[in-house]
Amino acid sequence: MTDVTGAYAVLGLMGPRSRELLARVSDADLGPTAFPYLTSREIAIGQATARASRVTYVGELGWELYVPAELAVGVYDDLMRAGASLGVADAGYYAIESLRLEKGYRAFGRELTPDHTPLEAGLLFACKLDTDIGFLGRDALERERRSGARRRLVSFVLEDPEPMLWGGELVLRDGVPVGQVTSAAWGATVGAAVGLAYVADPSRVTSRDWALDGSYEVDVGGSLHPVTVGLRAPYDPAGERLRPDR
Repeated sequence: MTDVTGAYAVLGLMGPRSRELLARVSDADLGPTAFPYLTSREIAIGQATARASRVTYVGELGWELYVPAELAVGVYDDLMRAGASLGVADAGYYAIESLRLEKGYRAFGRELTPDHTPLEAGLLFACKLDTDIGFLGRDALERERRSGARRRLVSFVLEDPEPMLWGGELVLRDGVPVGQVTSAAWGATVGAAVGLAYVADPSRVTSRDWALDGSYEVDVGGSLHPVTVGLRAPYDPAGERLRPDR
């Protein structure tokens, strides 16, 4: 085995016009049938050969482009020139953080750790519990599914657009501390800070109904601010903000 980490750069090309832009610098068939979601293959981009993986972390069409390090600047320049008329722009990780939280995407090290289970994180859909396929931890997960989760991961949106959150803030339900924000950022689409937090019923297992009921607040620098909480993403394809019944 050879560690090739230093041999490659990764460029994230993401957005509603990313297919149109990539088609300007590559003759590969990028259509949804020929290049469906989660497909990864080598394509030509200008004078370079890159591995294009159709996956993004922002809830939008896009590709991750793995390019030999010595060719990365050239590929970047090609993309920026080709995308100038499409409105292409540089974006850093704070932009990714904002977009992934509006879509409710979890992050390893934040919402996903060895201490959190798929049931608590709301990721049972990613487990093969409806099949007879075995996997590490299946027995424990099925026991937890029968007994109930200790805590639940919820998405939230601040009702006041002014406060800024960064993660780590205290979450209160009906005035009682019940959890902590794991990730937070400004949500440009929903117009307020958004985030994810684990909440736990201190008296028993944490049901979905309990997690959705009650009045929630987040402590921001000693000031309490109401938030709207849900088990689904704060932003959906219809462009609607998170609603209390979601």
